[in-house]
Amino acid sequence: MTTLPIRTYGDPVLNQVTQPVENIDGKLAALCDAMIETMYRAPGVGLAANQIGIQKRLFVYDAGDGPSVVVNPEIVESDGEWTYEEGCLSVPGLSWEITRPNAVHLKGYDLDGNEIDLEVDEFEGRVFQHEMDHLNGILLIERLDDDQRRAAKRALRKVRLSNEMVDDGLHLLLGE
Repeated sequence: MTTLPIRTYGDPVLNQVTQPVENIDGKLAALCDAMIETMYRAPGVGLAANQIGIQKRLFVYDAGDGPSVVVNPEIVESDGEWTYEEGCLSVPGLSWEITRPNAVHLKGYDLDGNEIDLEVDEFEGRVFQHEMDHLNGILLIERLDDDQRRAAKRALRKVRLSNEMVDDGLHLLLGE
């Protein structure tokens, strides 16, 4: 299977609103297979298309019942409130307590073009909302309060510097 590079914080593609999928076909199914493989290898429970640089409205997820795909998703209703720790494949190694609606009503399409109409809550609902944020150009870090966001940006700078030091060390070892 194919795994794809995941775009991380700072990549402008993550802050852009995605465009609707126009054709549900074999090419889209192959993309979704690669996205599912990428999600599992990361490891994660959801992956939006723009996290791999594809500006289309679709995401893959596995909230415990096996992998699924939602094309052109739309949250039509939400209810309640639930605070829970969330991480993100585009903000690797960090997580925060995030408050979101507890339940959502989601509509979209599967890879056969059939309409999906789901009411989900708690963890699965959170996954849907997180991936919908990505499709709307919103990163998890934007859900933080000002103090949390400042601390997160400091932590991300440290991660980036650490990664650059590792890359520089590898280049020295390889004589590049």
